Amino acid sequence: MEVAVWDTYVTKKDGSVMHFDILVPEKIKDKSKIFGYGNEYLKSKEQKGQPITSKECKLCHIETLRKEWEIEIRKNGYIIVEMENCQ
Repeated sequence: MEVAVWDTYVTKKDGSVMHFDILVPEKIKDKSKIFGYGNEYLKSKEQKGQPITSKECKLCHIETLRKEWEIEIRKNGYIIVEMENCQ
């Protein structure tokens, strides 16, 4: 399976910027669905309400699904990979 990597930067409520990737099956093209996954993640990090749009989240590249991501993507339809300042 190929996954689309959506590179995402969101300004947190404290003004710092968090960087994470939203990985979805390559066939998913609906931006509102992808942004919805990002909003679910932001809510889990107590950042609900912070904007996530095409300005903050852009398709970066397509890559082959890694084994360590497969279970979560098959279960939830996506996975978040934390990059910077996500704690």
